[in-house]
Amino acid sequence: MIEVVGVSAEGPDDVARRLLAEADVVLGGERHLAMARAAGVAAELVRWPSPLKPALPALVASFADRRVVVLASGDPLVSGIGSTLVDLLGPDAVRIRPAVSSVALARARMRWPAESCDVVTVVGRDVDRVRRYLAPGNRVVVLSGGSGTPREVATILADEGLGATRMTVLSDLGTAAEDRRTGTAESWPHDSVPALNVLCLEVAGESVAASLAPGLPDGAYENDGQLTKQHIRACALAALRPLPGELLWDVGAGAGSIGIEWARQDPRNRTLAIERSPERAARIARNAGHLGVPELQVVRADAAAVVTGALDLPTPDAVFVGGGATAEVVEACWRALPPGGRLVVHTVTIETEQAVIAAWQRHGGELTRLAIETALPLGRFTGWKPARPVVQWAATKPYGTGATQETGIIQLPGTTRETGTTRETGTTEETA
Repeated sequence: MIEVVGVSAEGPDDVARRLLAEADVVLGGERHLAMARAAGVAAELVRWPSPLKPALPALVASFADRRVVVLASGDPLVSGIGSTLVDLLGPDAVRIRPAVSSVALARARMRWPAESCDVVTVVGRDVDRVRRYLAPGNRVVVLSGGSGTPREVATILADEGLGATRMTVLSDLGTAAEDRRTGTAESWPHDSVPALNVLCLEVAGESVAASLAPGLPDGAYENDGQLTKQHIRACALAALRPLPGELLWDVGAGAGSIGIEWARQDPRNRTLAIERSPERAARIARNAGHLGVPELQVVRADAAAVVTGALDLPTPDAVFVGGGATAEVVEACWRALPPGGRLVVHTVTIETEQAVIAAWQRHGGELTRLAIETALPLGRFTGWKPARPVVQWAATKPYGTGATQETGIIQLPGTTRETGTTRETGTTEETA
């Protein structure tokens, strides 16, 4: 059992001191190890390796027969080492003893009830994550990645038309050096702030924020015409039925709009956008960052790679096929789904429509023809201009069929997955 002890800025409390006195090994950052030294701890003091995650399994294993205490800031499960250790070792191997978190201290200083604000972390993550929460009138607590975070967030707010947002930086919370700095995003006056800071935003401005509801305006996406249009996109998301923490494969992603809006539904949702074009893959990453979901992963591959077994992908909870929907691709996606998984396929061509109808006849579900008409000027009058009709097949894999891990999917040498960006290595586009 590893004891993960949260400490406040003043240092360990009585319980933490007792655990430290009984420990054989104490793990932590230099700031926390300095607290242990000041408390006269006799245990071996070990600083976290860098980079942390790759070295962590071997480090923990090396102390398997010793009593280990980990020191962390505040609540170790708020963007902390506690979360990492639970993921690595499982909940039964870790005991968490939290102190007051920096989020709780920041809300107390701002007098913000927990239910009145959102919390987002950019510690070790892309600062574009804050974009998802930028709605006028919203309160946001941002766990900063360092002294440069407030300036980066101010730039984002100004770019979004939210320069009137009031920003408060609370640094070194709970210490004698605690400090508070304020200003607006459009004229942020503080070029340098302490590295240990929490940023509180009172979002204001004339910008029309991007809604979290499915069906953002088409203009929200950079695209080359390969874009699932607004109303059709809303229908697709409704059929996909995203739930918190679920994974979507967006096959033939184009501009990435389906996968992006899936990810925006909940911060825990994940998307793998499969797109063969390098230009479109890079565009998807830009769209994802601009719309606040930079963790979206872009996989450079043809849709056919799902069939051939050229990709090593985790099992999806849902799949959307918007490009390259051959009969083989549709069947491969269906096989990849576990019971309860959802598959939605859109097609505008007769050939692909025939494949979709055949799949509908085999697997059931709903077959829908979506036709949208828009009022536009017609001479001195107004008329209806129809868009190209879209056939949508939506089906849920029934329970009792057995989880389908038989996808034949393998890792192709050189295939690379990227978060927020794309890159090629070796034979990325090669298929079996």
